[in-house]
Amino acid sequence: MKSKATGITLVAFIAAVVFSWGASLPVELGQGLSTRWDVYEQSLYLTGVLSIALMSLTMVLATRPVWLDPLLGGLDRIYQLHKWAGILAVSFGVAHWLVEMGDDWIKDLFGRGARLAGADASGMLDSIRDAAEDLGEWGIYLAIGMLLLSLWRAFPYKFWRYLHRGMPALYLLLVFHAAWLLPVQWWTQPVGLLLAPLLLAGSLASLHSMGGRVGHRRKTRGRVVSVRAHAAGITEVVCQLDAGWQGHRPGQFALVSFERLEGAHPFTIASADQGDARVTFQIKALGDYTRDLASRLNVGQPVLIEGPYGCFDYNRSKPGARQIWVAAGVGVTPFLAWLEECQNDPARAPAADLHYCTRDAASDPLAARLGELCATLPSIRLRIHDSHQGERLTADQLAPASLPRRGVDLWFCGPVGLARSLREGMRTGTGARLRFHQEAFQMR
Repeated sequence: MKSKATGITLVAFIAAVVFSWGASLPVELGQGLSTRWDVYEQSLYLTGVLSIALMSLTMVLATRPVWLDPLLGGLDRIYQLHKWAGILAVSFGVAHWLVEMGDDWIKDLFGRGARLAGADASGMLDSIRDAAEDLGEWGIYLAIGMLLLSLWRAFPYKFWRYLHRGMPALYLLLVFHAAWLLPVQWWTQPVGLLLAPLLLAGSLASLHSMGGRVGHRRKTRGRVVSVRAHAAGITEVVCQLDAGWQGHRPGQFALVSFERLEGAHPFTIASADQGDARVTFQIKALGDYTRDLASRLNVGQPVLIEGPYGCFDYNRSKPGARQIWVAAGVGVTPFLAWLEECQNDPARAPAADLHYCTRDAASDPLAARLGELCATLPSIRLRIHDSHQGERLTADQLAPASLPRRGVDLWFCGPVGLARSLREGMRTGTGARLRFHQEAFQMR
């Protein structure tokens, strides 16, 4: 959903920071970039400001601000923005460090004569300045290490999440670095007026995170009431939650903690809200933890659920648009919740083509469940694509016979490669206006 929101938001944010820096240059330089030292120092400031500004954005997004859901399309997109803002922040931080290392090279090549007297002074005590510089240097080293571990998918999540908890403290050290080394006069200029609230918001978010308050108001305790392992490598877990659960919309997900040391994992809620505070998860064995989940869970075991989150809801489709639902494997879970909700009033169910891709329909319990639910919903046309029988879903099979005037809303949940193939094929093979809705569950 809102697949372009992440890129647009990052471009707009960076543009705002660059514009504020550019608007502050006349005050800082007077006559413009007249010497090599001017270019050096402004490059140092710009890369540093961009890095700490993006880190501030990263810290705020890490608090899971649900008020951004309508703008960005759900918590999954917020975390996608959090991830890329962090990558860019570290990248600009590396550029900042490289520019700083160029100080001696410029001095050897051109000498110090062209350098303006006091151009690099911040008005702070030398001892504090030295400490700020040292903290900034070590901070970027640690940030690079954390980024590499985050991108290294083989690094165990249960260890990574503890290391990641150190990021708020690291951010506060970098705030100290930025606050003491930014030229004093800049705090009254556009760049300072933009940076000050960002640093304040990021610092408050960091303290909020360090205090363990992220998502605290959306957490509900409960217990496991049913565990069933299916032959397809899927574990069905039913949880009964306490009275604090406020319900959920079909298609939403939750952050689920079955074991305190393992931490929370995002799982889509595979059942509709029946008002009884009971939720069902269909969990695919995709890693070490989920592979052994059926043997590790017991009836009566406590569970902590945070949520619900997400905006994967067919009701957000454009009125009059043709709806196509595509699910692959365990990606069928939000559609199961949709179909369960439609059972309450079949006459109000939307008209949609539901395509389900499975490796072996004969042994897939979710395929059988889909058939049961769709049998009572005449407006939902189900087609199962069984790869065991050589059936493969292509964009040509999804293309409508006639181009709908209101376009096509395609709701997808499944592998990224299949999503890319279908999206590109639909956009190039048909003339229909396509709105492609897809959650981004790669939150690390």
